[in-house]
Parts: sequence; C-alpha cells; structure tokens
Amino acid sequence: MEDSRIIELYWKREEHAILETSRRYGAYCFAVADHILSNVQDSEECVNDTWLRAWNSMPPQRPNQLRLFLAKITRNLSFDKFKARSAGKRGSGETAVALDELEECLPSSSSVEAEIAAKELEDCVNRFLHALPERECNVFLRRYFYVESVAEIAEAYGLKESNVWMILSRTRKKLRSFLEKEDYAI
Repeated sequence: MEDSRIIELYWKREEHAILETSRRYGAYCFAVADHILSNVQDSEECVNDTWLRAWNSMPPQRPNQLRLFLAKITRNLSFDKFKARSAGKRGSGETAVALDELEECLPSSSSVEAEIAAKELEDCVNRFLHALPERECNVFLRRYFYVESVAEIAEAYGLKESNVWMILSRTRKKLRSFLEKEDYAI
C-alpha cells in the first residue's frame, strides 16, 4: 500500500493503518531499533511503541516521508530504552561508541537554554548534512542515525574500515567547525 494511503488511514482513524504500516515498515523499523539496542525483545517493543506513537501523532502531523517519520520515532524510542537500560554505567557496543564519537563535536545539553535550542541545533545539523557530498552524508547518517557498525558501512560502500573511520573523523571535524561558525559552544 502506498504511503499516502497509509497516512490517510491514520487521519481517518482506521485501525488497519497500523497493520499496513507494520507490513510495509516493520522489518525496516526493527533494523533501526536493533542496530541501537542489539536485543530482539527490546527492539520488538520499540517497534510496537513506534506504531502507537505514529497513531497518536497522526493527526495532527502529516509526514512528507512516512519511512523517515517512522525511523525517527523508532530511533528516539530506541535511544530512550538504551539510556534506561544502561543508566549509571558506561555502555558497550556500537551505540555507546557512536555516541562517544559524536560527543567531541556537539555542544553540551546541560543547561535549560541548550534544551530549548535543541530544535535550532537539529536544523543546523540538517543544513550541514545537506551540504555534504552524498556518500559522506550517507556514511555519517548510517553511523550516527542508524548506528551501523563501521564494518557494515565499509561493506555497503566497498570501502576499507580505515577509509570509513577517516570519512567519519573528517566529517565530525567539519561538523564541529560548522557548529562553531554557527555560534554553538563546543
């Protein structure tokens, strides 16, 4: 079923919207969650929570790209579950490593002002990503949005892992410089 039809089902409050969403995007959303959580039960729970969050969000929201809308919900729910699961300890695995890598170029969110400015920061990062060459942007997103391992990214693009690490390092430096020019304190 087409995305526009699925969205229309949500707007009409027809419950089979969830079934159609699950059929079309269930495996995709599970992959997003599992890259972050590496746990089948937690990933399945996040996917089910994604359907509920989508149901509660439409209306009033009418996403332009349902796939990305669902990925963002799944990703946020998965990070929340990851944080709850690893509260009080330094986590291991790709999620913790990816978050540590990004920490060096993102401003601190310890103040209330930073919390309020989160949307502005998101817009700024999106502008940065849209200005990158396609492969560099995709490598960055696969690592830090989808939390894929460097080995998976290298395989997908036919690169050596060291090349992927270099692309990521250079892109993080560019992001840091871009954010500093945009007056974000790092």
